[in-house]
Amino acid sequence: MIQLTAHIRVVRFRRRKQHFKSATTGVAVKNMRNELNRLVNTVSDPATKKVGPLMFELLRWIGHEGANSYASAQQAFDTEMQSFFYLFTRYLAERAESRELDWDRIKSPAADQIVPYDNLPTSTDAQSLNKLAVLKVNGGLGTSMGMTGAKSALEVKDDMTFLDLTVRQIEHLNTTHRVDVPLILMTSFNTHEDTLRIIKKYANQQLRITTFNQSRYPRIFKESLLPCPKSADDDKGKWYPPGHGDLYNALMHSGVLDQLLAEGKEYLFVSNSDNLGAVVDQRILQHMIDTDAEFIMEVTDKTKADVKGGTLIDYDGTVQLLEVAQVPSEHVEDFKSVRKFKIFNTNNIWINLRALKRIMENEGMELEIIVNPKTADDGQAVIQLETAAGAAIKHFRNARGVNVPRNRFLPVKSCSDLLLIKSDIYSLEHGQLVINENRMFGTTPVIKLGDHFKKIAQFQKRFKKIPKIIELDHLTVTGDVYFGRNVTLRGTVIIVANEGQRIDIPDGCILENRLLSGNLTMTEL
Repeated sequence: MIQLTAHIRVVRFRRRKQHFKSATTGVAVKNMRNELNRLVNTVSDPATKKVGPLMFELLRWIGHEGANSYASAQQAFDTEMQSFFYLFTRYLAERAESRELDWDRIKSPAADQIVPYDNLPTSTDAQSLNKLAVLKVNGGLGTSMGMTGAKSALEVKDDMTFLDLTVRQIEHLNTTHRVDVPLILMTSFNTHEDTLRIIKKYANQQLRITTFNQSRYPRIFKESLLPCPKSADDDKGKWYPPGHGDLYNALMHSGVLDQLLAEGKEYLFVSNSDNLGAVVDQRILQHMIDTDAEFIMEVTDKTKADVKGGTLIDYDGTVQLLEVAQVPSEHVEDFKSVRKFKIFNTNNIWINLRALKRIMENEGMELEIIVNPKTADDGQAVIQLETAAGAAIKHFRNARGVNVPRNRFLPVKSCSDLLLIKSDIYSLEHGQLVINENRMFGTTPVIKLGDHFKKIAQFQKRFKKIPKIIELDHLTVTGDVYFGRNVTLRGTVIIVANEGQRIDIPDGCILENRLLSGNLTMTEL
């Protein structure tokens, strides 16, 4: 009897707790809905005397001028806020239910869910390229590298930017095979104006470029669960682009998806603009056509540097993407294990456009929510609700991963990555990076530059010229260090300038298997 009574108390407590959560969720939903309605009404507020920068951007995106602009802007903004509200209510519902992945049901992908690249067809039909469009996710600012504009405008190799290299690759593809592969750029409100300005210089190139803006969602105060902005034209810091998983909504709402289908495009190759290895691969396209795969995710073998990258899993017989943010804290080390999860997502994905249209119009696209905690400029805790593009794999038929060579994943996320790309390890062929044939090893050297090299301006100041590293295995540099011209690094080189010390590597210096530390001037080397 005592046990039964205790059990009843536990059940009642859980019910009260669930009821409290539901009531709290209901209040939060109602408050958010009211705030979003108020935000939408600020778009066409007659009291607004001038168009601010964010509203100007929105109007340009829609492409309207004149008296009807505000009505069009309000409609577009309302659609955007509805999408955000749906994501927000899903977040609250999942939080109230404490919904988590059942770790015991997670398995490594089955053999037929991951196809080795070597198994792909070697014979391809170049005319299939006429059914392809290429999309670059171009919403990043490169703030971690000290940039203020679009990251894709950074010069990375031979005075060419990320965008220059992409344009050259696709132009070469079009002229060589006499096909029409268009380039689509998905920008964010942070990069849209910058991108429009940059692409003017490609007006005479042999390719068509289309830009569209991904969604702009309001940041949420963590404590109150209310939106940060007070008006549609509020400061940029109060908004955020909701991750590359927004790709599907933005393609649909912008009209770009229908435009591509009307042009006879059937497949879309998507990658991040800063991944210099993500070039069009006809073998992957041919495999997609031959097998009727509606979605392909490129994965590659995991190394110690990639332990936090999303991976493909088998969950109840379905292939899904698992991100580290979704992993229960007690299983994070398991997630990072190279033994259990041998591959990670490169974020190069191939999509069947007709299938995407079917999904968006029928069942819709529910992607796992990633909660990204941030701190606002005024110090308040805020959250951003984001999604990952690769998570869409579960919605498509006959979807799979393709295990590609590492050279298809060459992102530039830091100045250490940039040094490698700028060096003599790589040369360019038609905008594509090619490893120097004089490099004895198939792998690239490990490069670790310290905080003094973190920002691009510091990086450029500390290298008079990029060193020759064709025979380098490992480079670590920390502290106040400067490199002269025509420096050669070989083997393992470690350079450490402690606090208050400075090291200058002189012009023409050759360092092979050396450890340098302390105060060193050019004459001492």
